[in-house]
Amino acid sequence: MDFEQLIKIENESERVNRTYNIFNEDSRLNHSKAARVEFLTTVCYIEKYLKKGDKILDLGAGAGEYSLYFARKGYEVSALELADANIAAFRKKLTLKDKIELIQGNALDLSCYEDKSFDIVLLFGPLYHLENDKDKQKCISEAKRVCKDDGKIFFAFIANDFVFLTELAYNGNFFSKDDYDKETFKLHDFPFVFHTVDAARKLLADGEISILHEIASDGASELMAAKINEMSDDDYAQYLRYHFYICEKPELLGMTNHLLFVGEKK
Repeated sequence: MDFEQLIKIENESERVNRTYNIFNEDSRLNHSKAARVEFLTTVCYIEKYLKKGDKILDLGAGAGEYSLYFARKGYEVSALELADANIAAFRKKLTLKDKIELIQGNALDLSCYEDKSFDIVLLFGPLYHLENDKDKQKCISEAKRVCKDDGKIFFAFIANDFVFLTELAYNGNFFSKDDYDKETFKLHDFPFVFHTVDAARKLLADGEISILHEIASDGASELMAAKINEMSDDDYAQYLRYHFYICEKPELLGMTNHLLFVGEKK
């Protein structure tokens, strides 16, 4: 199935499911040093707030990269994922020692989880796909409901503005394509949904989330992937230190393909 066929699918859940038959989420965060930056950054910020005995809910868990990491650190993890391909990849990795409750479901309906039952809620994949604000706010509301009053919620977005440059690196004719509004420079939301920094802020403000951190979670790593992947381990370690030095700088926040917001309920 190609993009032209995908866009004709009106049911959003079915469209997301089919999307991950094309995109390999299983290797996205771990196939190279450059790809690993987003994962390492996200883990670093989650670990700032994790306490012994905390319960984690991973919504839109993909192929289980975060769920497995934290379960194998000794945390109790519940994971919810919609796409068949991701569920299958996740289950292949599970061992008898992994304390993970994996459910196939939609983040718009978390009725399988009780109110205020998790210390950490990861809301990553769903905001890559939900197109209208009503659904986005429903998703945020459900995440808030299942999060404890003193818990933290982590939100991931695909950033609108820097994607232009990474796409240009792949295709020198990108600016003549019809993938974006030529006046506003808003990327068309297909097959993924894109947010500017301001749009992400407004969405969370409307959802009554107090923002604790705004992070450029992978920065220029995809754009500079060839150079980063050739780095020695020492140079890569220093690159990561540089990345963490700049990833919350307001003047560089939009210089990333992925945004990470850390928040709590108001």
